[in-house]
Amino acid sequence: MKYADFERVMSSPRMRRYSNACGGDTRKAMTLYRLNLKLSQENFTIISCFEVAIRNSIDNHYKNIYGNDWLRDAQMAGGIFSVNRCRITRQIIKSAYNKLGNRYTHNKLVAEMDFGFWRFLFAQPQFYAAGQSLLNVFPNKPISTPIIQYNQTYVFNRMGTINKFRNRIAHHEPICFQSGVAVIDSTYLRNNYMVIQDLFNWLDIDSSKLLFGLDHIQKLVGKLDLM
Repeated sequence: MKYADFERVMSSPRMRRYSNACGGDTRKAMTLYRLNLKLSQENFTIISCFEVAIRNSIDNHYKNIYGNDWLRDAQMAGGIFSVNRCRITRQIIKSAYNKLGNRYTHNKLVAEMDFGFWRFLFAQPQFYAAGQSLLNVFPNKPISTPIIQYNQTYVFNRMGTINKFRNRIAHHEPICFQSGVAVIDSTYLRNNYMVIQDLFNWLDIDSSKLLFGLDHIQKLVGKLDLM
């Protein structure tokens, strides 16, 4: 496809950053755009797998403590999230539960919760309301040091980083540049990829086996670094 046609489809404002990063080389700009799409596609797949993994780990943890319907029960009177500081979390569960109505099953209710919901279970109010045990889902979590506390706040912030990365990809924003400038750079990609890999490891999940045939990030980042 000629660049003029490519630009017409993708829009001049969107392509300008790619063109500037490639010194006006339009063929290279199209190659970079396609590479960014491939990187976004694969990272989104990896994030989706992590989301399922962390969700299921949390679900199994609380099932063992509060029973097979723990999520439904959490929003009821006297439930673990019935305290005022957890009112938003409680409302999210309640709304989803009411939406399901007589179609309710625990698995369907779990599936209604998005990544942000599971992240906020590590926020201080939710973490304490549920018994301060949720870090047990990470059997390989490092031991805290005077410099770094690997506590629920650390996990909450790491998951926030992943969520922002996910949203950036979902909104079709580039992930192949230095922050705020039209310079090709893999630092942002590498940093977010390592956050996800670290948390997979904390969960005692071998991500190389889980993502076999799906994860080509290192190879693709290598191509980006050569541009």
